[in-house]
Amino acid sequence: MKRIIALCLLACWVCSCSQPEVNAPEEAPEQMQGKPVVYQMFTRLFGNKVELNKPWGTKEENGVGKFADINAQALTAIKEMGVSHVWYTGVLHHALIADYTEYGLTNDDPDVVKGRAGSPYAVKDYYNVNPDLAVNPAKRMEEFEQLIARTHAHGLKVVIDIVPNHVARAYQSTNAPQGVEDFGASDDTSVEYARDNNFYYVVGEPFKVPLAENGYKPLGGEAHPLSDGEFDENPAKWTGNGSRLAQPKADDWYETVKINYGVRPDGSKDFPELPEDYRYKNAEAHYQFWQGKSVPSSWVKFRQIAEFWIEKGVDGFRYDMAEMVPVEFWSYLNAHIKHQRADFFLLAEIYNPAEYRNYIQLGKMDYLYDKVEMYDGLKDIIHGKKNTDVIETVQAGMADIERNMLHFLENHDEQRIASEPFAGSPEIAKPAMVVSTLISSSPTMLYFGQEVGEQGALDSGFGKPTRTTIFDYAGVPAHQRWMNGGKFDGGKLTPPEKALRAFYSELLLLSASHPAMLGQYQSLHSFNKSHSQAYPLNVFTFARWADTGEKLIVVSNFSNTEPADIQLYLPASLTGQWQLQAKDYPLTDLLGDSHAAAVLEAKQLFTTHLQLAPLESRVLALSL
Repeated sequence: MKRIIALCLLACWVCSCSQPEVNAPEEAPEQMQGKPVVYQMFTRLFGNKVELNKPWGTKEENGVGKFADINAQALTAIKEMGVSHVWYTGVLHHALIADYTEYGLTNDDPDVVKGRAGSPYAVKDYYNVNPDLAVNPAKRMEEFEQLIARTHAHGLKVVIDIVPNHVARAYQSTNAPQGVEDFGASDDTSVEYARDNNFYYVVGEPFKVPLAENGYKPLGGEAHPLSDGEFDENPAKWTGNGSRLAQPKADDWYETVKINYGVRPDGSKDFPELPEDYRYKNAEAHYQFWQGKSVPSSWVKFRQIAEFWIEKGVDGFRYDMAEMVPVEFWSYLNAHIKHQRADFFLLAEIYNPAEYRNYIQLGKMDYLYDKVEMYDGLKDIIHGKKNTDVIETVQAGMADIERNMLHFLENHDEQRIASEPFAGSPEIAKPAMVVSTLISSSPTMLYFGQEVGEQGALDSGFGKPTRTTIFDYAGVPAHQRWMNGGKFDGGKLTPPEKALRAFYSELLLLSASHPAMLGQYQSLHSFNKSHSQAYPLNVFTFARWADTGEKLIVVSNFSNTEPADIQLYLPASLTGQWQLQAKDYPLTDLLGDSHAAAVLEAKQLFTTHLQLAPLESRVLALSL
């Protein structure tokens, strides 16, 4: 019943919110109508029912999920968790080891493919989808369009990857619209750099496959006609991570080539630069700025790619390694996207905090990964390297852009929470998830399998334990127990896994539906450290409230061994802003099985006494 009520609240809240306009960096993104919840689904793995999990196994041995496996039951279950956007990871046609020549596709060389199933970030054709994901590869685009329609029918938005910094070494589109030329087709390969070349070249030197390290062999050493230590590319192109060597190293992104955006080899820019005052102008002003200006060829190609997928009905892009591409290009691309669809969802993978504001304000990104600050800080608390002070410091430092910093504890690049190097148990990260989800008005992202405690323990071939492989054909054991042969009802989950998923559902629904989540924030941590003798150092507390009157106090105990006995005080500045009268107020717990009540007592400072079990969190709603 509680979940039904929360879903109703979510629907009402989303419908009732007005759509704000973006004119300054501290304002909310234009499409924000409720706090987004993003469900990252690794599409190839999500619907796979095969449990063999042979290292380096073929898709016939280990299985592969299809677009068709993501059925109504799956989408309903995802929606019921409060999810607003599904990021379908690995949709685009990327280099992989399988024979699809009967469909007019060329075979890929194992010497420049990572794993057997291939990296989704070595895109081979931006205008088509991975043939592995289709029941009928000849109709793979139609099958993805059907998935888009199913997703929309369940009230969910569709996000896919755009990988702007690099493409597969053997890029070749078979589905590009008329008049759209492949990357590099018109390049002058006699020079290292030209503004309208799509690639950089190592003039006069052919590409050489990296020397193997640590005993690595393509396909685990299995014989293959193209696996001969050679790849035909002359002259060699710069590698995706920026290596300028004709023979990159084994730990370079050797399976990809870097796109040239008009940045000369010395780092200088060969395109118009934005005036500084455009930092405070909206996307439409940026769109007008670029009208009539000459821009590099690669800029136009990626704009055409974006327009193609918008026409297909996609609702958002997640940009891979966006900081490796100049911010002016993002102004150009994102302004064109927002001119076409103001509600489009734009998420960027960026790891340099010094550049955050440039990519939000000048690049017109809606959201950035909050990995280096919030994620790393919470992980350090779990590892005992830092105390909860770091949360307050991080959030204060993000005060002007907190709306734009997407929070997560798992994604395809990071270790699974339940893996030994991270937490060793999904329970240990519960307080971190509560804080990560509720502390900001920014989106929360959940990686598939996280909600049932997937460990990422398999050695799948190229993909090694602690992370769920993105390079191999594999099953995801805990997720498969929830999937239950395609019923998506959790029928094979263990009791602890069911309880964990219920926790995530309750938390995410609260995040998505409660008005205070788009309201204001104030830390209670430092104040209580200095004013309360009963305030443990492994606790973090904060307040959230909305202008419509809803008020929350969030308390999390990060200790996995010690209960917390807390005398919590609210500063007079906060209670004055809340306009509390000199009386006691009931507090109702919105999270957890017990939903224990508490009382906010009117004393010299308003205070409440709380007892939390190890790893317990409370979300206390103040009743006026």
